[in-house]
Amino acid sequence: MKRRGFLQAGGVLSVAVLAGCSLPVIPKRPVAQYEDALGWIRHRNGHYELLLPRVEMGQNIGTALKQVACDELGIEWRQLTLRLPHTGEMARVRATVGSESVKDFAVPLAQACATLRDALAAGHTDGERVATPRPLAELRAFQSGARHVGRPAPLEQGHAIVTGAPVYVADVRQPGMLFGRVLRAPVSPELHSRLSSLNEAAARQVPGWVAVVRDERLQQGESEGIGIVARTPGALERIEAALDARWVWQGGFDQTDIDRAVDVDRHLAGDGFRYTVHDDTIDRNGDWDVDLRIDIPLAAHAPIQPRAAVAAFDAEGRLDLWVGSQDVYYQRDVVCKRLGLDEDRVRVHGSRVGGAFGGKTICTVELEAAVLAQAVQQPVKLQWTRAQEFRQGFHRPPSSHRIRVRLRDGRLDQWWHVFASSHILFTNAGLPVWMQRLTDFVTDAGVARGALLPYRCTHKRAEFALNRLPVFTGPWRGLGAGPNGLAMESAIDECARRAGADPVAFRLQHAEDPRLARVLRAAVDHAGALPVATPSLRRGRGVACGIYKQVSYAAVVAEVEVNAKGGLRVTRLVCAHDCGTVINPDQVRAQCEGNLVWGLGMALSDRLDAADARIGPTRFAEAPIPWLHQIPPLDVVLVEAGGAPGGAGETAIVATAAAIANAVRDATGVRIQRFPVDPTLLAQPPIT
Repeated sequence: MKRRGFLQAGGVLSVAVLAGCSLPVIPKRPVAQYEDALGWIRHRNGHYELLLPRVEMGQNIGTALKQVACDELGIEWRQLTLRLPHTGEMARVRATVGSESVKDFAVPLAQACATLRDALAAGHTDGERVATPRPLAELRAFQSGARHVGRPAPLEQGHAIVTGAPVYVADVRQPGMLFGRVLRAPVSPELHSRLSSLNEAAARQVPGWVAVVRDERLQQGESEGIGIVARTPGALERIEAALDARWVWQGGFDQTDIDRAVDVDRHLAGDGFRYTVHDDTIDRNGDWDVDLRIDIPLAAHAPIQPRAAVAAFDAEGRLDLWVGSQDVYYQRDVVCKRLGLDEDRVRVHGSRVGGAFGGKTICTVELEAAVLAQAVQQPVKLQWTRAQEFRQGFHRPPSSHRIRVRLRDGRLDQWWHVFASSHILFTNAGLPVWMQRLTDFVTDAGVARGALLPYRCTHKRAEFALNRLPVFTGPWRGLGAGPNGLAMESAIDECARRAGADPVAFRLQHAEDPRLARVLRAAVDHAGALPVATPSLRRGRGVACGIYKQVSYAAVVAEVEVNAKGGLRVTRLVCAHDCGTVINPDQVRAQCEGNLVWGLGMALSDRLDAADARIGPTRFAEAPIPWLHQIPPLDVVLVEAGGAPGGAGETAIVATAAAIANAVRDATGVRIQRFPVDPTLLAQPPIT
């Protein structure tokens, strides 16, 4: 079977474990089934309880699924209580990733609620039932006139959030709880590093000192970890300073090493590209109408909440673990294996997550907390510092793209998109070198996400290369969809200009999917007329559109103004969005607005630089993310095409940054090819 067929069939990678190799725990990703959904909804004495099968991390999926349940059951909002369960209360569900919560869980939940409703109507109030799948048209929650679905609803946990009530893992308190931290060398965990010396005697003299923990299970990647435990969070800082830990490491790197590894032209001239997205044969020789290179750097997740965990063992050695993770079952699997515990002796409690964006999928702080709690035999809370988030977490991989296009009679004839990047789904934060090399036989679909060209073209070829980098890379909102969309829609805009066509008309002429054309028309119609430029301000408008995971659609219109010194301001963003049936319009708009801001950052600020074998900033104030004054008015138009609900969490990321880049091109004539935008490229030459 070819690699593409393997992935389309949902293949499972099997490997033989060689002597001396430790196989990492592989996440299990079961598809939500109707039978599973019966375990999410319960009825007792006239009241209903919904055990949330997804992680709540700002997308407010609890509110949306409660809307579905209430409509299908035909009950009042107050009759149903939503609760975040622990891993012992329901069967395993897949990680909260990929904008899948509504798309994959709303219909099974409605099926289960319909089964429960019918059972209660027949007088059956005890025991369990078997779900009977029924057509979407028979599910009340998705019919016109539903009481809750398709309308705003009270935000679950909303009151708790605004009043500061405990909802996050950092809010968890346990009797006798201590505080922990794991110290590492101040370099990338991809480099082999170890402790050379520390002053434990001095640390013992610090008030609040409890323990120093040396345990091989604290190793992350190639980085040795040394645990410290204190009675207060403030004591951790003083103990760390007193320890004066010294480290040695092997190797080093800087930004030029990363840039060279993903240099697309180096791959064109040398090793070529191993993986294909489109595989048509094209003529690689001769002239091209458009030949464009786009470079996109490393970028951080920068969540408001640093990752944290609380671990507590009881007298019988059973572990309760409170986490802020996108996959609570994976945390259980890793901790069980690393601590040698049976599954039924570990309960993982999911908490609301204060920002994740793909960055809280692997097991890091959770294992650290469990190891320290086991060592001191008291509950331990462990929270990463901001510096640890940047240095030890994984980031969006950089990518380098070259797109070459030939036109014939003003239409796309030959499209050749080549790019180089690093791993996303098969992240080096979780896989050793030997295992990642095995995964390279089946490519990395996360890197390829969004690289399918959604336009008619006679011949299409897209191929890419992967390189393991000396920094951790992995999932970042939309995976490869944002960078690939930025590169492709920039090239499409240049094609329209080369053909002498209006950029909107050119896209509509080539759009293969009518839903894509519909959102593009909706965004442009809503945007109206562009303000007129003045002598001191150049104004421009750009458009871009795309399809996310072949189920959801977005188009963005961006308006910018640029002053004579190159100062760039995005003045408006308009987004039209189609994700099928909308459960909660307020929350879908909120997700679109979030994506618009992420796209703004992608165009104007997102960049992590490497120096001295480490990744920069150490404080949140230094994080290269958009500031509030940079956020323009955001207009969101929801275009409902009916049918099953799709994903909304990441869709607009495919178009936002490209729309801004195209607006800059419209205003200044400058095609941005390296991101984020360098204002010096936009400055007008002085008049002489």
